[in-house]
Amino acid sequence: MCGVSHVRAPRERLIRDNGYVTSPTTFPHSRPMSQQRPRMIATDLDGTLLRDDKTVSDRTVAALAAAEEAGIEVFFVTGRPARWMDVVSEHVHGHGLAICSNGAAVVDLHAGRRIVEVRPLDRRTARDVVETLRREAPGTAFAMEFADGIRHEPDYPPLHLDAAVAVGPAEKLLHEDVPGSGTPLLKLLALHRDLTPDGFLALARTAAGHRATITRSSPTALLEVSGLGVSKASTLALCCAERGISADEVVAFGDMPNDIEMLTWAGRSYAMGNAHPDVVAAASGRTVANEEDGVAAVIEAILADR
Repeated sequence: MCGVSHVRAPRERLIRDNGYVTSPTTFPHSRPMSQQRPRMIATDLDGTLLRDDKTVSDRTVAALAAAEEAGIEVFFVTGRPARWMDVVSEHVHGHGLAICSNGAAVVDLHAGRRIVEVRPLDRRTARDVVETLRREAPGTAFAMEFADGIRHEPDYPPLHLDAAVAVGPAEKLLHEDVPGSGTPLLKLLALHRDLTPDGFLALARTAAGHRATITRSSPTALLEVSGLGVSKASTLALCCAERGISADEVVAFGDMPNDIEMLTWAGRSYAMGNAHPDVVAAASGRTVANEEDGVAAVIEAILADR
């Protein structure tokens, strides 16, 4: 799914989970760090590779370029949609691909951030999750991240980065007869203004975790809902399998709950100094915070040992 041959596809492909990683709940927890020579670096962006002002430091740019020059592939693996990838587009070399929307999309950054692969969330499943969360957490507001942009309910705060494609009740926006219904749904977003972030996540997973993958990456009570089995880890595993790269040959970085599956799947993983406690517990190592170029510090050490 992540091979160069697919990059030239005239339109995005819909694919199904093919079994490399089938569930976000089956990964082992912290284990000894792999000693395999790395062939891939997989890194989250916000709170990880990017500094708090959403820039990539000169040190990090140099480290990424040095890794690629040494023959180590770099994959950006993020919850961001494709249209928010400008900040790193010029820093991906070689294959030019990135994993976006928590694994729901593979994007070609060398071709104008074109989505080349999708692992969509079924609309009926999304409507079921909406119904469940409305019942279990009254006051939840919803947004939907489609391949062509975001749609949201009137009570959902508008995003400062881009305008909504449409505004209306979630049930209507998810109905298959509305305009744009052929566009793949990548993520359902659920925001609660009163619940704690971790409390809302626990509630949602208990109520609807058997229907979809539910995670979070925001400091607020904003949940991200993907198709069952779709995660950063499962899409990264597919991309690695196509390249003949094993989990033990991957070094991964992250800071929030949506990174946990990826960090526990990779043979070597690092929680940032600013990471959520559950991320620290899941990773096999820890580096300094994103403001201190924690990803670059590890890459430099890896290259120094080669």
